Amino acid sequence: MSGVAFALWAPNARRVSVVGDFNAWDAQRHKMQTAGGSGVWQLFIPGLTAGALYKYEIEGRDGDVQPLKADPYGAMQEIPPHSASVVADDEPFPWTDEAWMQGRRGIDPRRAPMSIYEVHLGSWARADGNRMLTYAELADQLIDYVKDMGFTHIELLPLAEHPFYGSWGYQPLSLFSPTRRYGDPRDLKAFINRAHNEGIGVVLDWVVSHFPEDGHGLARFDGTCLYEHDDPRQGRQPEWNTLIYNYGRTEVVNFLICNALLWLEDFHVDALRADAVASILYLDYAKQPGEWIPNTHGGNENLDAVGFLQRLNEVIYERCPGAFTIAEDSTAWPMVSRPTYVGGLGFGFKWNMGWMNDTLRYMRSDPVHRKYHHGDLTFGLLYGFHENFILPLSHDEVVHGKGSLLSKMPGDVWQKFANLRAYLAFFYAHPGKKLLFMGAEIAQWREWNHETSLDWHLLQYPEHRGMQALVRELNHLHKELGPLHERDCEGEGFAWIDPHDSDNNVISFLRFGADQSQIVVVVCNFSPVVRRGYRVGVPKAGYYRERLNTDSNFYGGSNVGNAGGVGSESAVTNDLPHSLVLTLPPLATLVFQAT
Repeated sequence: MSGVAFALWAPNARRVSVVGDFNAWDAQRHKMQTAGGSGVWQLFIPGLTAGALYKYEIEGRDGDVQPLKADPYGAMQEIPPHSASVVADDEPFPWTDEAWMQGRRGIDPRRAPMSIYEVHLGSWARADGNRMLTYAELADQLIDYVKDMGFTHIELLPLAEHPFYGSWGYQPLSLFSPTRRYGDPRDLKAFINRAHNEGIGVVLDWVVSHFPEDGHGLARFDGTCLYEHDDPRQGRQPEWNTLIYNYGRTEVVNFLICNALLWLEDFHVDALRADAVASILYLDYAKQPGEWIPNTHGGNENLDAVGFLQRLNEVIYERCPGAFTIAEDSTAWPMVSRPTYVGGLGFGFKWNMGWMNDTLRYMRSDPVHRKYHHGDLTFGLLYGFHENFILPLSHDEVVHGKGSLLSKMPGDVWQKFANLRAYLAFFYAHPGKKLLFMGAEIAQWREWNHETSLDWHLLQYPEHRGMQALVRELNHLHKELGPLHERDCEGEGFAWIDPHDSDNNVISFLRFGADQSQIVVVVCNFSPVVRRGYRVGVPKAGYYRERLNTDSNFYGGSNVGNAGGVGSESAVTNDLPHSLVLTLPPLATLVFQAT
């Protein structure tokens, strides 16, 4: 007999009914039955087919009827502002990405090139009338663009269904339901399938740090605090006015881990980036004294959350070969990206928020004052290999009055573009995997606005085309040159040439490949002055080919450079046996490859 089987965990309910468009939303017609003492209610409704709308009516133990609840495990939901769950088509999706899924098993992401293009699907581009593009349209347009630009991965802002579009997905309520704003779940699978077949990995922002209180969601689900803590000192996040999951409850932990596996196994996502991990780890996160309860040892560490994150990563790395996880953690919590068997949290990577804050603070300063902020450029290497880091120039840096990356840069228009070109090349040459939010690659002037498209019309101007060309070249160079990615997470892959030349606003360093003889030299001049006869030490003799010069007129620069390369001299400099005598263009980064 065909139909739909419903199951719901509501252990403290007195009654649960399935209501929907098929029974005129009448709670008396389809009452569920409990399955022993498990707290799970069940019902089979014959004849029901895909597309039917439904919710659950739950009467609590005190007799109070809750607002109609969407299915926490529902595979599809109505397009907001409507909030009913939808019976989804259970036909298997015809995946054709077997080669990708098999191939990723043999890749160590720590040693592979990784340049991530972070995207909000609703505002990357829009159709006429400001209509958002569908998953199918994005599969045709976005994936081709990402491939042409040379990025290795797309990172999608959260796609779990969320009632408030202005949250960008960071306040999700239906973790198992991909947002319908761009299409159905099968359309999303087709998008990911297409990305894999074009050689692009897919990272998904994943939010299990909190959830909003909308009536159809998880809050007081069966009349009690089922998914959250009852005590607001444990269960409420005041910074966002949201609720915190109860990570000490087995059923909640299993709910969240099952959701991770849904995205990784059913949707073939390659990585999950866990949002706001600091808010999970610390009981006093964004709270004042008296607003939180210490752990059993009197500390502020959320021990239940630590156990959840460790178990989560153990399950993912066991069940999903080739997949990896990323933590957005803005604190100094130790061993975030170290294995659980040595006491780490087990993530594959951690966002380096400190590097981002320090270097952007340096870049915002006028070059005449930069010598007083020189340590902001170099400090990150003091801890640069304590974790497996991703350098994030993310959406968070171009909203809420912060301005775009271009608008942060000092000086006149020419200097703003030159500063940004030099900074992006420094970003790509620095140890750590790379993440760049959409719009930075075309040097967008205004802040990101989730209600409209990126300003693609800017590409009619040569300065913006030049920035796009530079990012494209940086991505391809990042993949081509082993020293720029093979030892991103290992101290053996980096050495300073001179980190101390603050008077000239210049830094220089070496990058090494898995083969130590493969050498790349990077020199950054963050002053608007041409420096001729600038000598830097190198470890071996030979010709050093100039592989990148951000001052090239191809990118919009003044075309000062080194005629394609320079031979070394046998003059000890910076404690190295050989040296190069260079011309440093103004506000520019140079990359040389030893040949």
